[in-house]
Parts: sequence; C-alpha cells; structure tokens
Amino acid sequence: MQFNRYVFITTLLVFAGVITAIVEPTLAERPLLPNLQPFPNRSGILQTFNSNGDALDLTGPFFQSLGTNGRACVSCHQPDQGWTISAEGVQDRFNTTKGTDPIFRTNDGSNCDHHVDTSTVEGRKQAYSLLTSRGLIRIAIPVPTNAEFTVENVMNSYGCNETAVLSMYRRPLPATNLRFISAVMWDGRESAPQTGTQRIVYETSNPGSILMADLAHQSVDATLGHAQAAVAPTAAQQAAIVDFELAMSTAQAFDFNAGTLDDNGATAGPVTLSAQRFFIGINDPIDPLNNVLNRPDLGFNPFHDPFTPVIYDLFDSWTAPQPSNSAVSKARASIARGQALFNSRPIDIAGVSGLNDEIGIAVLRGSCGTCHDSPNVGNHSFPTPLNIGVGDLTSPLDVGYLPVITLRHKTAPFEVVQTTDPGRALITGKWSDIGRVKGPVLRALASRAPYFHNGSAATLLEVIEFYDKRFGIHFTAEEKADLVAFLSAL
Repeated sequence: MQFNRYVFITTLLVFAGVITAIVEPTLAERPLLPNLQPFPNRSGILQTFNSNGDALDLTGPFFQSLGTNGRACVSCHQPDQGWTISAEGVQDRFNTTKGTDPIFRTNDGSNCDHHVDTSTVEGRKQAYSLLTSRGLIRIAIPVPTNAEFTVENVMNSYGCNETAVLSMYRRPLPATNLRFISAVMWDGRESAPQTGTQRIVYETSNPGSILMADLAHQSVDATLGHAQAAVAPTAAQQAAIVDFELAMSTAQAFDFNAGTLDDNGATAGPVTLSAQRFFIGINDPIDPLNNVLNRPDLGFNPFHDPFTPVIYDLFDSWTAPQPSNSAVSKARASIARGQALFNSRPIDIAGVSGLNDEIGIAVLRGSCGTCHDSPNVGNHSFPTPLNIGVGDLTSPLDVGYLPVITLRHKTAPFEVVQTTDPGRALITGKWSDIGRVKGPVLRALASRAPYFHNGSAATLLEVIEFYDKRFGIHFTAEEKADLVAFLSAL
C-alpha cells in the first residue's frame, strides 16, 4: 500500500499546535484523535485504545514544542507508527518537507553533529541518512568515570570518533504499552541509580510509582536533550506526559489477509491488550532444566508462580480446522501456526551474555518465551538486559553502517572487545554489561520497521532469519512465513 504517512498524520495533528504555543481551548474545542483511530500499514490496520476516555487529547504537552528546535514528543513517537518512528515514515517526512521537519535536527538526528552541511537538500539527505534509512537517533553517552574498561578506538565513518563521549545509534522505543515495560530505554538508563532513577521492581499497583517516576525523569531528559529546551518541563507537564503514555494500548487490529484479529474467538487487538494482566516478574522462569539442578526461580516473581513457555494464546481459536478453505482461513491458520512455533519451538540458547553466563548453563534448551516471557506482550517481565549478538561485528545481519568501538579491560589479561554498541556498559561501567540491551514489547510490530535497537533488520523476516542463523534453529520456509504472519498480527 502506497501512502504518505507524513501527509496523513499531519492532516490529523497539525491543528494540535505541535510547533506553536497553544492557547488552552475549552473542552469542546480541543483537537481529538478518535479512540481506535485506524492507521494503515503494509500488513493491515493499527489501532490505539485510550483507557482514560473516548479520544486522545492532542493539545497536551506530549504534542507541544517545549524546547527550542521545534520538536515535541510526537516528533519521534508517531501514532501511525506504533508511537515510535518507522524508517519509511521518516523518509516520507523528508520527501515532503525536504528535510526541514523538526525531527531533522543536527543535535541528534544527523549521523554526526559536526562537519555536516544541512544548507541544501542534498546535504540534509546525507546528514540524516541513518534516520531515513534505519530510523536511528544518535545518542551521545559519556564513558563512566569508574568504567572497568577504556575506549581504545572509535572508527565512525560519519566523523564522531570521540572516545570520551560515544555516539550510539538507536531506534526510539514506542511511547505506548508502557505499563508492560521493566526498564526505561534500551540500556535501562532511565531506570538506573547512575542517572538518579530507580530499577523497576514489583509493586502492588500497575503502573507502579517507580515506573511513573522513571518515565517522568525520561520526559525531562528528552525535553532537555532531544528538544534542546532551556528549562525542564514542569511537574504538571511531566505528569501529563506520563498519564497520556500510560493510558495507551496499541496493537494490530486488522490483517489484510486474515481479517479482523479479534474474530472467531481470537483475542488480539488493543482493547484486549489494555486488560492484559501484568506485574514485574509475572513469568519469571523456573530452572529451565525442570529443576534437575535444584535451582530456585530467578526471584522476580513475588508469588513464585511456575514459568510457562506458552506466552501467547491470542489465536488459540484459529488452530481448529476452519469451516472453509478460503484465503482468510488459510491466513488465520498460518498465524496460529506461527503462534505455536513462538510458544514451543525448542531453541538451544548459547553465548547470550546476561543469560548463559549469569545462570551458569552453557547451552540452555529454551524457546522464544525464555526471553520474551511476558504473557501476550512478549518483552522481558523483569529487568534483565541481554546481548544476543545484534550489535556484535559477527552479527548475521549487516551492521556495517555502525561505528566499530574497541574496548579494553583495565585489568589483566587486558581483554579486548570490539562492538558497535557497548549497551548497558555505558551506564554501569561494567565489562560484563557490554552489548546488553533490553527486549522491546512485541506488539504493533507491523507498523514500526526496522527492528532491533540498531535497526539492523529491515523486515520481520530478517528478524526471524537472524535468530535462525544465530541459534541454528533451522526453520523451514513455511515456518518462517508463519512466524512473520503471527508477529505481523500482534
């Protein structure tokens, strides 16, 4: 389907005062985005359900320019792109505005922030190429003073070769479905004592006070950094942003092949997602070797409930034989098979920093749900960042567009590692945290390509093929197609 996302979403949002100051309207005059507004993507239709009312108010601080460069939260968190950005959507904005939309700013939107020329369209095309091709924002993070390593060298083809402050290229995370997350930001830096925030732990309420405080802190950092504000948003503005975000549940609602995703007993879509039970540690894995090592659970689930690898049950009703052999029935059967593969296909997990090394098992027989354990959501239900190899130079995917960073341990035997992104190590300073990042919520995937924190998978098929090669799973062509169909329907 060919359409210009920028024009479509601008038609809906331009009157909301994203760029200019807003005069507070009366309730009847407030611009609103209808609840469950349909947004088409290449697989079907995306919808967002607002648990606080019948429509999304587009006049709040999430949509206001609180800084000096014209940006608002919505600049990098678009409702038609799963409340993040897709590379296709950013390219549409570049084509429509010739690279002058507020997302195109050199403080973090350009590949580097020095020795760049944005005075011409061609110059802007080159300066923002990672943003338009991979949906990447450049994050400058200083190396911790107490780090267990030194940065020996940075080979950055865009010019940001500094070793004291490293330029990381990462996808903006969705600003929806946030009550399911166990850490804020890929590296968890907004849920870490190093930044004055707290690690998210179990609380009796969901969302809990820690998550809300961390999201408020993130709204301040984003406004001061990405929007280049002179002053932080007020406490009232922070609270309004957090309340807006936490009220949203976003998911695919319609599939062009399978039809409505809550039909015939299926329970996908954003309304059902909004009622999904969750707490930190809800599916904390018990010893995956059936307790033969007499290991306790990992300690995150306060109720010590047993782990289940059956993560998704959204399409259970579609596993039964369909009354017809129609194209819709075949598409639904493919989605159901993909769900079953996600839940049950054995995977020999090895070499994953943050998992194999932490539990002392070199090869762990698991499944997709070993890491994507949150029921019907698919992210980590507890704060455990992992390095599955996405940012490694040996990744099965192309990472040649990313910098090569050489790190050396400060103590003997002075081990050396090369990576494209040190991940959580830039927050904690720990050698063991190199490359570790959190897993995202696996809903609304069809709207927000490319995938992984560095945008290295252009499609969901490339995601599947990464896992297939990385862990030697040996999926058949049909199994890959079924998994893509299932993930696209989330």
